[in-house]
Amino acid sequence: MATTTLGAGVVKRATRLADGRELIYFDDPGTTLGPERSVDARDLAPRPETATMRLDVLTGDWISIAANRQNRAFLPPAELDPLSPQTPTNPSEIPSRYDVAVFENKSPSFGPALAEATADAPAATDPPLGLADLAEYGLGRTRTSVGRTEVVCFSPDHTGSFGTQTITRARTVIEAWADRTAALSALPGIEQVFPFENRGQEIGVTLPHPHGQIYAYPYVTPRTHRLLSALERTGDDLFDRILAFESASERVVLRGEHWTAFVPFAARWPLEVHLVPHRHVADFAETDAAERDELAPLYLRLLRGVDALYETPTPYIAAWHQAPVHVGRAGARLHLELTSPRRAADKLKYLAGSEAAMGAWIGDVPPEAAAARLRDAIEGVQL
Repeated sequence: MATTTLGAGVVKRATRLADGRELIYFDDPGTTLGPERSVDARDLAPRPETATMRLDVLTGDWISIAANRQNRAFLPPAELDPLSPQTPTNPSEIPSRYDVAVFENKSPSFGPALAEATADAPAATDPPLGLADLAEYGLGRTRTSVGRTEVVCFSPDHTGSFGTQTITRARTVIEAWADRTAALSALPGIEQVFPFENRGQEIGVTLPHPHGQIYAYPYVTPRTHRLLSALERTGDDLFDRILAFESASERVVLRGEHWTAFVPFAARWPLEVHLVPHRHVADFAETDAAERDELAPLYLRLLRGVDALYETPTPYIAAWHQAPVHVGRAGARLHLELTSPRRAADKLKYLAGSEAAMGAWIGDVPPEAAAARLRDAIEGVQL
């Protein structure tokens, strides 16, 4: 097992699951766990074939058709949680007790094949030949869905979320995000890396275990293409100007030395918060120790403030936008966009005709009112 000491005293231990997928343990500083880890002795089926992407000529979007995902776990009982440590009666994905664990998804949207063969992954039969190749139009165009999809387990506990973790554990996850961003960005054919957390069945979560995911895409995502177009029109200092504009507004909900959280001026969702670093960094790998150290408690305060808005936990998507690997890194800045469809204690915003079909959004809650409620909730948070 390869062992590396990372920032903040986090220890990384890399190994393999029975079918060859990568499994990486990230131990908290001062962990109570020993250095040894159990071997995955399961008898697993071969990994699925890599999916195929199809080009939508109406939009230029590439759609990955990953039929293997139909068989993924759906709301299993606690005793069969696939993200808990293995027991004699639960042949889960993780052989040993852990603090934080990251492993390749058993039902991937992208991968396991890559644009070129590596020691760990085969070469795809029809990989994308770069961004220029992906930008070409043509009916019936396909490419292999090269890439990597990983699961990030925040805790061995069966229930919870990022916001229920300790400051130390949050810092370990942040270190894992930075490590995986650097490693995935270096893989052949990867164009963008996206860490995120889906929270709540209302969002579509099928496992209550506290976890997130990381997608390593073979293209620049449609949302990021729109950001790059905005940067081309307005200049690479756009995020500096956004920070200055929002910082002078009543929409700021939380501020630190290195990060500011605010409800954006043109928020689409009833609950939407952006968390932006003051210094320009393209991705987690470029953040320094001080920025990561502050992010851990600050992000926890934000998430617990979100949960304090109502008597029950709030569903959300916590999307960490990072710059593409090869383009736009001078202007595209790492930042969080946290969104929730919850517009009242017992009401959700559903995307119907205008938003879902036309992308024309109608806001239900004035951003200033949403910011005031969230700011009050955050003030009552104790870590």
